[in-house]
Amino acid sequence: MATLSEDDIRQRLASLEGWALVDRALCKEFQFASFPEAILFVNAVAHLAELLDHHPDVEIHYRRVKLTLWTHSEGGVTEKDIRAAQLIEQRLRKT
Repeated sequence: MATLSEDDIRQRLASLEGWALVDRALCKEFQFASFPEAILFVNAVAHLAELLDHHPDVEIHYRRVKLTLWTHSEGGVTEKDIRAAQLIEQRLRKT
């Protein structure tokens, strides 16, 4: 799967609130009211990642969770990353 151009990525990010292109990866930080809520979100992301067979890098900082998506084997952002971000927004932000 080929990496997307920076223009293609930025165009697709227009519909993904809060996501940004940082160092050849899609990144977003999520804020929660409590640590348990943050962990529930991470668990939901983990479940979705398993279904997609595409796993984000996850950083947990108390009530903040940072997700980073990029296709390691391709060295940048591919359609898999865009799709994963879309599904996270559609299905998991409501947790």
